Amino acid sequence: MDHYDPNAGYAIATFLIVLYIIVLAATLLFAAAYYVVMSIALSRLFAKVGIEPWIGWVPFYSMWKWLELGGQPGWLALLPLVPSAGIVTSVFLYVGMWRTGIAFRKDAAFLVLGIFLPFVWAFLLARPQETYDPELIVQAGYSRPLAGFGSAAA
Repeated sequence: MDHYDPNAGYAIATFLIVLYIIVLAATLLFAAAYYVVMSIALSRLFAKVGIEPWIGWVPFYSMWKWLELGGQPGWLALLPLVPSAGIVTSVFLYVGMWRTGIAFRKDAAFLVLGIFLPFVWAFLLARPQETYDPELIVQAGYSRPLAGFGSAAA
C-alpha cells in the first residue's frame, strides 16, 4: 500500500524554483554578454563611419544611429517599446544594413550574416582593411546616410 508523502510536493516545488533561478541567471548572463559584444562591435563600426563611438553603448540611441547610418529614420528605434512593433524596426534595420553594406562593397550574402549575427557583421565592417565609401550608396540610387561620413549633417 502506497503512502502519501507530504514533503514530495515541497521537493518538486523547490526543484522547479531552483531550475527557474538557474535558467533566469543564464538568460541574464547571456543578455549581458550579448550587450557588451554588440556595443563593442557598434562602437568600432561607428568610429569608422564618423559617428561618435560612445553611442554604441547607449541602448536605444545606438539603434537610432545605426538606422540613420543606413539612411532610415532613427525614430524607428523607439518602436520596440510598443508590443509587436519591433519587427518593423528589424525590417528597416535590415534595409539599412543592406545600404551600409553597399558603402563597404558587400553583397547580399553579407546582409544574411548581418541578420543572423549582427555583431560579427559590425566587427567585420570595422576592420582596418575595409573601406567605407558612402557615395556608393548614392550611386546605387538610395538616399544618403542620415548620420556619419557622407550624410547631409556631415
